[in-house]
Amino acid sequence: MRALRILLIFVVVVGVLFAVVDRVAVHLAQGQAADRLKSAENLASTPDVSIKGFPFLTQLASGELDDVEVGVRDYEVATGNGARKIRVDGFTADLKGVRFSGDYRSATAATATGTATIAYDELLKAAKSDSAKVAPGVTARVVGLSDGGDGKIKVDIEVKFSVLGLKDKQRVSLRSSAAVRGDKVEVRADSLPVVGGVRLPEGPVRSITDFQQAIDRLPTGIELDSVRAAADGVEITLKGSDVELAG
Repeated sequence: MRALRILLIFVVVVGVLFAVVDRVAVHLAQGQAADRLKSAENLASTPDVSIKGFPFLTQLASGELDDVEVGVRDYEVATGNGARKIRVDGFTADLKGVRFSGDYRSATAATATGTATIAYDELLKAAKSDSAKVAPGVTARVVGLSDGGDGKIKVDIEVKFSVLGLKDKQRVSLRSSAAVRGDKVEVRADSLPVVGGVRLPEGPVRSITDFQQAIDRLPTGIELDSVRAAADGVEITLKGSDVELAG
């Protein structure tokens, strides 16, 4: 009986030591992965990397991790003209079945899902900031974006008139929908504004009200899935398979 107790104590101690070593190893691996990701993607801040599952060491030995979560607080993408950048908030990704190359310098995730948010003041940077002519003596520009309720975006437009020496300006609002078009988030007006009882020409007005924002620099295999307007901005979901991850 004494020998059995000693054996049980030994097994428990070894189990505790293995668990401690495993947690230390996963902590170091998460830190190294975060540093590599920051360097490879030229990120402004170090991302959060969380390797799920236990034990980590046996997963590492097999060359595949079951589940890895990545979070990036500040992620910048270029606007359409490339002169400005907008910030993407709260970018998160859940990677399943992450397989390593032989030298551990790269990896591929079997599947990936993710979410991100673009605040309305950031998305506004993708719209035209300068006034443009939409009719004889009439110019317009987008001056504000906000939550329009029911999954719509409220778009505020400043319209200026200069007719027969008379000048005036008016602020009108319309509701727009957000949708995914390839690798872009598209904002398109549901209906055109009416100013002074007159509906402005569709083509020139849509060149102001409708715009797109590309979401680039995504890993190979990741694509935009859907987008919806929310209280704090547009929320984007992403998905992918056989996602290539830089080492």
